[in-house]
Amino acid sequence: MENPVERVKILIIGSGPAGYTAAIYAARADLAPVLYTGLEMGGQLTKTTEVENFPGFPEGVDANLLMSQMEQQARRFGTDIRMGTVTRVALAREKGQAHRVEIDGEKTLEAQALIVATGASARWLGLPSEERLKGFGVSACATCDGFFYRGKTVAVVGGGDSALEEADYLSKICAKVYLIVRRDAFRASKAMQARVSSNPKIDILWNSRIDEILGQQAVEGVRIKSNIDDSVREIALEGVFVAIGHHPSTELFAGQLDLSPEGYILTQAGTSLTNLPGVFAAGDVQDNRYRQAITSAGSGCKAALDAEKYLAEL
Repeated sequence: MENPVERVKILIIGSGPAGYTAAIYAARADLAPVLYTGLEMGGQLTKTTEVENFPGFPEGVDANLLMSQMEQQARRFGTDIRMGTVTRVALAREKGQAHRVEIDGEKTLEAQALIVATGASARWLGLPSEERLKGFGVSACATCDGFFYRGKTVAVVGGGDSALEEADYLSKICAKVYLIVRRDAFRASKAMQARVSSNPKIDILWNSRIDEILGQQAVEGVRIKSNIDDSVREIALEGVFVAIGHHPSTELFAGQLDLSPEGYILTQAGTSLTNLPGVFAAGDVQDNRYRQAITSAGSGCKAALDAEKYLAEL
């Protein structure tokens, strides 16, 4: 016998800053939101340690504490927060029709409005030492963590615009920046190439890759291997920033929601509206440029307000 379908006004998928903020606004609007956390409760932010650039915390705040407080705030206003992962979606194409969402391959919900806040994850090098030292010298966000390396030596991995922007940003606060590029040329814009190439604090290592990140409790250096002759050298430094791209969590929505070539959900300019009525996107899943906790929270607010307006019109 098929399990009964649960019907809700608004369903939020994802428990990062975007999802929780959307839940806070939706709950305060008496929309009785249901939020499914996904596998990573709190989202990507919980993979870092201290957050120093989130407004309202002049001394900084522990990332896990920040997300826990967002969760508590969403619960306080009545959000039904549940553990579970969305395994299938069938999105309606007509205004007023419900969107059908399957949880863990078992439970089915029908939602009048759906907010997708499934986030995006950084691409990593895949080294065991990288995994061990995440949050202890290994980062994927210079804007988030660069402050901790003021006056120190760091490395940035990548050759695209994001990597060069990170290197340029870090050069303003760090003593020295090594830019490690796998190829013999950048993939970045000409303007960024010119800026980085003329920066005396940035040392570009062409045709190179990190073979190992050195250090037990914290990053102490990197072992670099040449892609030309496999020669190896070690460089002492205190931080490694991996900037080889992000992967938006949108596989479930391919073929239903309009996606960018990189896989991000496309939204109407200045809004959270997608190509389907009653489906809204917030946070890193639709943002391939900023990817900050505060911008994700802001977009979660927009999604809840857009969803509230949509439901009022039904």
